[in-house]
Amino acid sequence: MRILSIETSCDETGISIVEYDKNTNKYKILADSLNSQIDIHKEFGGVFPMMAKREHGNNLTDLLTSCLHKVSSSDTSSINKENINFDFLSREKELEEKVKVELDNKDSLLYKIPDIDYVAVTRGPGLEPALWVGLSFAKFLCTLWQKPMLGINHMEGHISSVLMESNVVNFPTLALLISGGHTELVDIENWGKYNIIGKTRDDAIGEAYDKVARILGLSYPGGPLIAGRAKKLREMVSDKEIQKKKDSFSIKLPRPMMKTNDMDLSFSGLKTAVLYLARDLKKNINTETLSDEIVDLICHEFENSVMEVIISKLNFANRANERKYKNLIVAGGVIANEFLKEHINMWCEDNNLHFLKPDKSLATDNAVMIALAAIVGLNNNYIDIVTPGSDDFINMIPDGGWSLGNI
Repeated sequence: MRILSIETSCDETGISIVEYDKNTNKYKILADSLNSQIDIHKEFGGVFPMMAKREHGNNLTDLLTSCLHKVSSSDTSSINKENINFDFLSREKELEEKVKVELDNKDSLLYKIPDIDYVAVTRGPGLEPALWVGLSFAKFLCTLWQKPMLGINHMEGHISSVLMESNVVNFPTLALLISGGHTELVDIENWGKYNIIGKTRDDAIGEAYDKVARILGLSYPGGPLIAGRAKKLREMVSDKEIQKKKDSFSIKLPRPMMKTNDMDLSFSGLKTAVLYLARDLKKNINTETLSDEIVDLICHEFENSVMEVIISKLNFANRANERKYKNLIVAGGVIANEFLKEHINMWCEDNNLHFLKPDKSLATDNAVMIALAAIVGLNNNYIDIVTPGSDDFINMIPDGGWSLGNI
């Protein structure tokens, strides 16, 4: 089975081709192309949806041809140019223009039907303008090549991303999804059977990192910068000395909802606490800019707070649920944070759970995870297969708020 997958839920544009061998239960990445828009959105301090949409349109065609160069075609005959229908691209002007330029080349690989079985595309959740670009492209390609289409849940993609590292997942499993836009605790009975048992009531973890970084005068994306400063401080100074320095500046942040009897999380108040702390420190020291030492200490305190909240919620989930979890899946871009990863791994060891996480290259948004989720859905017979020309195909639209619980 071969899946060509498309990911455009936020600010990463991704296309991949993944092969699954049922006899060996192995997954193989045949091609993978990814374009990040981080540098473009830096000046805005976050993702600007319409700019993300434009960049997806500009990048998808080149990413696709890059992948197609790595796989063979299943049909050596060319597609008749006169039969190409651009209707599905009409709402995406940048993409339509790029595709037409590509098809002006009579040797374009788009004229050859690739050796794939399905086209999988992220349908949600995500930024709807960005999702529309990927879905429109998928519909165009499926119509061009007469291949069936699969609409994939982005969060299930993150869960499935661990399959490249561990091709077997034993159930029941607990999942912690932590990214720039999402923070969720998920009880997984089996593939396709997801129950969200806890989620952020406001900011996602990654979002909180970025907002705190902005408060401290750090650039976007803020997560790696905060983590880097906190890590450097830990390596240079003992915990006792760090605490002594924090006390001298009265640097103490709350651990929001850590002791509530539920599995929900909240990070907006923590972000606001950093805002007030920074304001008060500037006032007390009579400065407009915090010193590097104080910024490092706040980064350390903020990261400790996030870690302690996460561990407390994992403890509650593990105790409150009657299931005997066999694994903890942690996925999403924030799992690249070594400090959080280390403490989550220790928690798993203490609680006899197997820690499953994606390779660092698959932690952030990517198309490979979308292909993996498609394969999982097909193997477990719960995914809708829509064929070009059908009502389900024509009427499929993005769902920016598509929950795992509604798969």
